[in-house]
Amino acid sequence: MSAVKRYLAPMEGITTYVYRNAQAAVYGALDKYFTPFLEPHEKRSFKKRELQEILPENNRGLFVVPQILTNRAEGFLELAASLQDFGYREINLNLGCPSRTVVSKGKGSGFLAFPEELDRFFDAVFSELDKREGGDGRLRISVKTRLGMERPEEFPRLLEIFNQYPLEELIVHPRVQQDYYNNTPDLEQYRLAQRESRAPVCYNGDLFTGDGVEAFLAEFPETERIMLGRGLIRNPGLLAGKMTEQEKRECFRRFHELVLEGYQAWNMGERNVLFKMKELWFYQIREFPGAEKTAKRIKKAQTLGEYEAAVRELL
Repeated sequence: MSAVKRYLAPMEGITTYVYRNAQAAVYGALDKYFTPFLEPHEKRSFKKRELQEILPENNRGLFVVPQILTNRAEGFLELAASLQDFGYREINLNLGCPSRTVVSKGKGSGFLAFPEELDRFFDAVFSELDKREGGDGRLRISVKTRLGMERPEEFPRLLEIFNQYPLEELIVHPRVQQDYYNNTPDLEQYRLAQRESRAPVCYNGDLFTGDGVEAFLAEFPETERIMLGRGLIRNPGLLAGKMTEQEKRECFRRFHELVLEGYQAWNMGERNVLFKMKELWFYQIREFPGAEKTAKRIKKAQTLGEYEAAVRELL
């Protein structure tokens, strides 16, 4: 698996720069980290939390790709230009978010319901980029997409559109919007992407264990890039190689300390730090079978003292 490029998927509120740095420090840096999405807004300056995510000093040694959520080419280009000013050379377009509030605005996977508009969007974006810097200085655009809104059969038409433009890579989560995270990824559509895409293809979806990753790569040996989200949040050492149970516990303990210290440094108050940590435990607790009682203590903790006592008991 060493030859396969490994990415961390963007997850709103979870894959922050604090999380990215802790994961890389303890388990080794992945090939790419995608930020939770940014949206264009009237003011060109970034909000404080957005700025923290993209500041180079908060992402030293990491290959970070900012992700943009929009259906407006003008907004995409303006925000991309601001990100270029910080030194970013690759931007990812979010065509995968299945949230109803996002989809109702025709953004995320909701944009996939309007292939003609999507085509015009890309035409406008790449036409403008062609007027700007060329060669190695050109901004690279990647896409994270679902198969469509309602039916996997929508994907071939979308793939035709993607193939008209020089995408850096195409990250495919082979579900439709209406699946959310239910049902089974449509691997036949992933095969189609592998076979027909002009851009390099990255797979994303339902890789939760080391054995699962190995089985997937055995079934799809041509896969060169994988993106993990929920599986890696559940087990931040999923891609770190074989470890003993003691090594796993020690690494996780250190990882947890770094994340907790990172959020405490935000000076956002004890309650908000607890919220951020409990959000992670929604996924992480699944790596601790038989820990239901301790999980309840973590969930019910009202102070950091109560929380840390529960975590110490667990570890």
